[in-house]
Amino acid sequence: MLEIKTMDKPDERRDFPGGHLETLHLTGFDFAVGTFEPGWRWRESIRPLAGTESCQVRHAGIVMKGRMRLRMDDGAEAEVGPGDAYVVPPGHDAWVVGDEQCVVYDTGGEMAEAYARLERAEA
Repeated sequence: MLEIKTMDKPDERRDFPGGHLETLHLTGFDFAVGTFEPGWRWRESIRPLAGTESCQVRHAGIVMKGRMRLRMDDGAEAEVGPGDAYVVPPGHDAWVVGDEQCVVYDTGGEMAEAYARLERAEA
């Protein structure tokens, strides 16, 4: 089945402190665009929604704009920027680096399904 949607009309938008997530839900595939403002940090913005000490969502995608720093629960750190493709396993913190908005295209599916949902924290 051929299925086409446009990010001009996302299926869903989730706002959270310091950013938002827009998602498209297609048959067998979810796509998300995350926009994170300067100063955003997972620990401060999403942890209260997730109810976990670190992000437990797997991410896979590409950075389109800005920079983000990642710190794994084991202490490993890396920074990603425009054009960088990434796979980040569960168990991390992340924050925007610098004074530019960070925009990521996430194709991992879990981000579109579960990221920044208040229901997760209440479950």
